[in-house]
Amino acid sequence: MVMERPTGDAARRPPAVGRQIRRWRSERGLTLAKVAKASGLNVGYLSQIENDKASPSLSCLSALSSALDVPIAWFLVDETRSPEVTRLADRRWRETRGGRASRVDARGSSDISIIEVTVEPGHGTGVHSHPGDEHHYVTAGRFRMTQGEHVTELGPGDYLRWDGLMPHDAEAIGDAPASMLIVRLTRHGEPHD
Repeated sequence: MVMERPTGDAARRPPAVGRQIRRWRSERGLTLAKVAKASGLNVGYLSQIENDKASPSLSCLSALSSALDVPIAWFLVDETRSPEVTRLADRRWRETRGGRASRVDARGSSDISIIEVTVEPGHGTGVHSHPGDEHHYVTAGRFRMTQGEHVTELGPGDYLRWDGLMPHDAEAIGDAPASMLIVRLTRHGEPHD
């Protein structure tokens, strides 16, 4: 696939940073005069920058970054994508042996998956493996977590991390169903389920 480069005015137009600079100045409750003093720039020039009538150099952006205490990259962010929201009622659940599981993140990312698991007492996932680190946070009940010779019991609020590539099993123990959140991190290029 060949990427086309912008031509004409679009190719020569510097990025508009004024709105973001004004935003961060306002959020910090600073006047143009205070930012001018902190950055070493004059008020008139700052006003032109905020109204996109002047294009600041990198050294100018660096001075403004220090004065406003924000990374320079924040000035170049034109629009923020709206957050992704997955409602409980919209999540799909799949039945597992003795329980059920649902992707909390609705498959919104290619390098992370967040899974909620509920397991009936005496049931487990069965020994399995997959690439990537796996983080477990128990929200209710108790689990016996087994990976090789390592066996650990976890209760509500307990956390465990392990390498998912090593065979492992999680079994609900006790008299009540157990649930946990699993955050699975997959390194770039690894398969993701």
